[in-house]
Amino acid sequence: MSLTSALNSVQSIFNTTGQQSSVISTNIANVGNSDYVRREASVTTSLSGAQAVSISRAQETALLAQYLQTNAKDSAQQTLVTGLESLKSLVGGNDYETSPSTYLTAFQQALQTFGTSPSSTTSAQSAVTAAQDLANSLNTASDGVQSIRAEADAEIATQVSTLNTLLSQFEAANNAVKLATSTGTDTSSALDEREKLLKQISSIVGVTSTVRDNNDMALYTSDGTVLFETIPRTVTFAPTATYVAGTEGNSIYIDGVALDAGEGSTTSASGSLQALLQLRDEIAPTFQAQLDEIAKSLVQIFSETDGSTSAPGLFVWTTASGATGGTPAASDDTTGIASTISVNPAVVTSEGGDATKLRDGSISGIIDLNTAGDSGFSDNLDALYQALTEQRSFSSDAGLSTSQSLTDYASASIGWLEQYRSDATSASETTAAALSRSDEAYSNETGVNLDEELTLLLDIEQSYKAATKILNVIDEMFQSLLDIAS
Repeated sequence: MSLTSALNSVQSIFNTTGQQSSVISTNIANVGNSDYVRREASVTTSLSGAQAVSISRAQETALLAQYLQTNAKDSAQQTLVTGLESLKSLVGGNDYETSPSTYLTAFQQALQTFGTSPSSTTSAQSAVTAAQDLANSLNTASDGVQSIRAEADAEIATQVSTLNTLLSQFEAANNAVKLATSTGTDTSSALDEREKLLKQISSIVGVTSTVRDNNDMALYTSDGTVLFETIPRTVTFAPTATYVAGTEGNSIYIDGVALDAGEGSTTSASGSLQALLQLRDEIAPTFQAQLDEIAKSLVQIFSETDGSTSAPGLFVWTTASGATGGTPAASDDTTGIASTISVNPAVVTSEGGDATKLRDGSISGIIDLNTAGDSGFSDNLDALYQALTEQRSFSSDAGLSTSQSLTDYASASIGWLEQYRSDATSASETTAAALSRSDEAYSNETGVNLDEELTLLLDIEQSYKAATKILNVIDEMFQSLLDIAS
């Protein structure tokens, strides 16, 4: 080998180790960066013996697809659990101490106490106060349910806006990838950016991807609707400012196709948007329907009649038009009654009423069951107490048994919410674990391992040292030639 050939070989080694060191240094600088995919510098040798460094990106398409799927599922499940926790907090949290069921039990006990001492004005007032607490709990829970729906609606609007922004950014990143691919330049940074955006999109709406010619990527939702193909598809949503019982929220449209809501405690939703729709349009309205059934039954049970005419007694309500409601029939639409139910002022002492009218059955003014004015009259109180535990019919729209007592129904409502929340929480632990495993598997294949990179750096250092020694030998040989020539 001539000295010139030796020098060329040394130069080639220096160039190779320099490029390899640069790649490894970049990798090390991005340790812990979940949006960075490790670069690999591979040395290839041509037939003529020339060496070249090829830089590749540690892409794992199958693992990425698995991560996107588990990320969308976990995002949906966590969103659902958050909403259910908010519903639970409306009725007192872990012990449900402010739930209508709890106040109904307290009212039932106060009614029983009044029945055992019907002449006691203190017992009468206690029963009325317990009735007010019950009505207030229904009002608070109903208003809270609608607030949660409004908050979900507002969050949908925010996320739709975010999704449109991400899709616009994805278009720019995708164009950068296509340009780099077509010109033969390094695509790694552009691919990292596109993948980062893809992960963010998947948490909002479930997404699948297809890579086409020139590294172009198209995106589709879990149900096959086009989300991005050359250009982003429009995602539209018209928010609703105010929610009351019966208000129907607007749909989310992706490329003109309505997005379905999730279903079940282990939600079928993929991405947070579908879970928010489920909370707004399915879970919260169902709980509202249960509250309305409780309120409706209270008005019916405590309604007074003279045989031909019926009128609300202890509990009154207001219709959607603002009018005072009558005694509702089983088939009447009383959507939202839980938000307007209250105690009749005729028995509220602070409003000039007489609490003992509850005993006499004379609240509405159409009848007086205690015509003798007997202070020990308890027949009406006993009948009302008994009515709370008698079998009644309820609407099938509320998701509970249609035949049970009011007290059992109120307890079943809380049981329904708790069971839904408990099952959703258990499912969220499963989806979180699945996401963690997917993230770990993908990170192991594409992330930076500091120990491995430092080991590679040591190997490159040895190659550099070997090249340095060769260079020293060549230098000595050149020096010897110069000495001879002089």
